[in-house]
Amino acid sequence: MLGPVVSAVQYEKIQRLIQSGISEGATLVTGGPGRPEGLNRGYYIRPTVFAGVRPDMAIAREEIFGPVLSILTYKTEEEAIRLANDTVYGLAAYVQSGDLERARRVARRMRAGGVNVNYPAWDAGAPFGGYKRSGNGREYGEFGLEEFLETKAIVGYDAA
Repeated sequence: MLGPVVSAVQYEKIQRLIQSGISEGATLVTGGPGRPEGLNRGYYIRPTVFAGVRPDMAIAREEIFGPVLSILTYKTEEEAIRLANDTVYGLAAYVQSGDLERARRVARRMRAGGVNVNYPAWDAGAPFGGYKRSGNGREYGEFGLEEFLETKAIVGYDAA
């Protein structure tokens, strides 16, 4: 069950990106353009999955912010890290592995504001925010509270 996206502008952006995935030759596994069956209004998006996605495709390069999954393949851990970091964005990353130490090692090398390892529960004490074009600043936890503080520096101690 998915709710609608936030606005007509976002709906249209996601629809354009889904169409670009098709036009650029990605394999549409499920979903696609348009609204889900039975919904003829509102900003609902069909959950969409693409396979065969290349790093140069728009659906691999853009922050979609909708129910669209782009599957890129890799052969080595190094290639996976390179693909994940080869973006102007860096809001969040996810690492899944049966080897927790390996997952943590990979997570440390990801250039994202948050990295979730093996799909943990949400933690309100963990700061949320991005790197690069995904923005600066943090929400939640101590880092989020600091966004509301005004810091003053008084420098120098010699008599005037």
